[in-house]
Amino acid sequence: MDRSRPTDDDPRPTRPYGHVCWAYDDPAGLAARAREFLADGLAAGEQVWYAAPDPPDPVAERLRGARVLADGFRRGAARIVPLNATYDAGAAVDPEAQAAVFVAAAETALADGYAGLRVVADCTSLVRTPAALEAFARYEHVVDREMQRRPLAGLCAFDRTRLDDRILVELACLHQETNVDAALFRLHACDPDAGCAALTGELDPSTHELFAQALDRVDPRPVDGRLVLDASGLRYVDHRSLLLLQDFARGRHATAVLRTSRSAATRLVELLDLPGVRVEAAC
Repeated sequence: MDRSRPTDDDPRPTRPYGHVCWAYDDPAGLAARAREFLADGLAAGEQVWYAAPDPPDPVAERLRGARVLADGFRRGAARIVPLNATYDAGAAVDPEAQAAVFVAAAETALADGYAGLRVVADCTSLVRTPAALEAFARYEHVVDREMQRRPLAGLCAFDRTRLDDRILVELACLHQETNVDAALFRLHACDPDAGCAALTGELDPSTHELFAQALDRVDPRPVDGRLVLDASGLRYVDHRSLLLLQDFARGRHATAVLRTSRSAATRLVELLDLPGVRVEAAC
């Protein structure tokens, strides 16, 4: 039952599994990005989905007409699925239950002979109330952890014309990749089985409130009294951000451990004499 799963001798390209936050201004822009993301999945032998809002959805129509996806639709490797069939669109999502939906779908794709599952979803309608936003933000990290464990990738799309910029930044900082320039840092999963999360970008005075909020939503768990953060991609961190991190770790009876090759973080921790924060050399 060969469903175009790549083999060791297959020259088709593959891309790392990832979690992308994509803000769009018009359906044509989203359709172009979705087409690229899904075509990459088909080239890697994956099953690909676009989770569409209630019809008529112009993005779905553009994808159905995309030449690069035509063969995928013909053989069932590419699918348009209703958003309300994959998410509970009528209420705030249950983070663990929602992630389980995509874990099960990825396992089914593997059983059917695909190399994994790749999903684009227009999630704008799922974050329109404060309660829905809070639940969805927590879900973003839960599913991010699952993406580290199995061949599952996702692009979460949000309509910039229907959401406040603040909401976009709150969501973007919980993804591995984003086109939201105002998201100066990102906090995402890197090795969930080891209790590790990753910090990239910059933490400065403008990000203090957002960083504290992101830590609460992600809620990384200590292992053996150590709250480990891979900070190899963190270009800058200020003293207040280190204090926030120390307070968060102390609240979980742990020491925060930053793994980075940048000596500035070490000097700052020593200067501030922060017993709750350690810096270790990144591998």
